[in-house]
Amino acid sequence: MDIFIQQIINGLVLGSIYALVALGYTMVYGILGLINFAHGEVVMLGALTAYSTITGLLGLGVPLPLAALAGLAVAALLCMAVGYTVERVAYRPLRGAPRLAPLITAIGVSIVLQNGAMMVWGRNYHAFPNLVPERQYDVFGATITLLQVLTVLLAALTMAGLMLLVLRTRLGRAMRATAENPAIAQLMGVDVNRIVSLTFVLGSALAALAGLMVSANYSIAHYYMGFILGLKAFTAAVLGGIGNLAGAMVGGILLGLIESLGAGYIGDLTGGFFGSNYQDVFAFFVLIAVLVFRPSGLVGEKVAERA
Repeated sequence: MDIFIQQIINGLVLGSIYALVALGYTMVYGILGLINFAHGEVVMLGALTAYSTITGLLGLGVPLPLAALAGLAVAALLCMAVGYTVERVAYRPLRGAPRLAPLITAIGVSIVLQNGAMMVWGRNYHAFPNLVPERQYDVFGATITLLQVLTVLLAALTMAGLMLLVLRTRLGRAMRATAENPAIAQLMGVDVNRIVSLTFVLGSALAALAGLMVSANYSIAHYYMGFILGLKAFTAAVLGGIGNLAGAMVGGILLGLIESLGAGYIGDLTGGFFGSNYQDVFAFFVLIAVLVFRPSGLVGEKVAERA
């Protein structure tokens, strides 16, 4: 029972990070119908930028809380600038082109960002500093750290804030109108180009936060870390129903729980033939199962086929 509760806690932490990254995928897809495969690399840039900023400030004697806030702020600003630039330079000229063109461009942008980060930060893994005191709490026999508590709380507050922005503000109404029909939204006075740019900027800010969270929880940052994380977050978005904000959150949490429980019990279920190092397999099993049995996702709406 203790192991089950521990895996649930680990899954919630992991799922919170997946959900934040998945929101970036689903926001762009909802507006443009584009799968931005470079989003995982934006998460990686956020993590490495936060690492450099925090370690640099700590070396200057800046207190840890201030260094952590500065690291998040600098990472968010850089990621927002990258997201804005990528949309303007790589995706906007291809708007209206066949879907394969922006998809290939997204993969190209991903490779460019990955190699650019490798040139700046090198190929080595970087030890991410501890951002909070190493306190642990007992929950029905399982252990949860202060960092895990803060990760889940921060992710929940961020997602709630995003939902309020989308559902209750003028900007959110413009985003929903653009997602529904860009041509009609423009006729109604919505600046579609501005809304698309803001969507990329907002998604990139969430990616910076997710990058900081994942590096803080695993204590490493690396130029290749965005690839697998991005694929899993994309799986979470598809699981929930890509294009649906609530679906991305549900999908992220569910995928985190599936992966954590799977990693915890796969050894017992297979008699020790497979170990927890196979945990990445579960995300891809989930992706295949969703695409085969419910392509619209758990929260997405079924689209009727036309005769």
